[in-house]
Amino acid sequence: MGFTNFARKVRDSSLPYGHRVVSLRSCVQLYRPIGFEATVSYLAHKAGPFRTDEDALLRALGVIEASRAAWQLELGEYAAERAEAKRRGLRTPGPRERNPNSPEYWYGARREAALHAVGHWRVRLRNAGLTDELSRTVELCAADCLEADGASGERERARLAACAEALERGMEPPAYRDDAATYFHHRDLLRVVRLIRTADVN
Repeated sequence: MGFTNFARKVRDSSLPYGHRVVSLRSCVQLYRPIGFEATVSYLAHKAGPFRTDEDALLRALGVIEASRAAWQLELGEYAAERAEAKRRGLRTPGPRERNPNSPEYWYGARREAALHAVGHWRVRLRNAGLTDELSRTVELCAADCLEADGASGERERARLAACAEALERGMEPPAYRDDAATYFHHRDLLRVVRLIRTADVN
């Protein structure tokens, strides 16, 4: 079932309220540019306690629909650009070209949502009690980001760049086959690094 069908179920007051909340979570499953749990948390932050309040539930749906609509608009523009590039013989996009097919930030509130997500992920990292160097470094970067309201200096950016490089290196094949748990942990840490960069106001 697609996003639109789940959104219709959220609005359907004839359904049990719990089913409508589950349908909103299904919408999040299909559009979660800052991660599933961080997106659910952000919707509650923006709309209120949607698990128990119908007005908040409908507000939360409106928030996610507006962001997804903005993302789909960019997807359409990107598809047109790629079609034109193919007509010019450029069949494959460059590695550094933008590619919105997998959204990595919240459309319509890019920095605000990134800051919220950094806070969410920082709590998760802190509560996990991880002691490896990369986890501690990313948690420290997240703390610095939140304390500075997103602003990063050259030292922080260099530390983030080194973290990203180490994480990407650790995810190269055959990392997933050799240690899937570490691979997914590094993937989560890399998402936090990208969110910190998105939150950077400079």
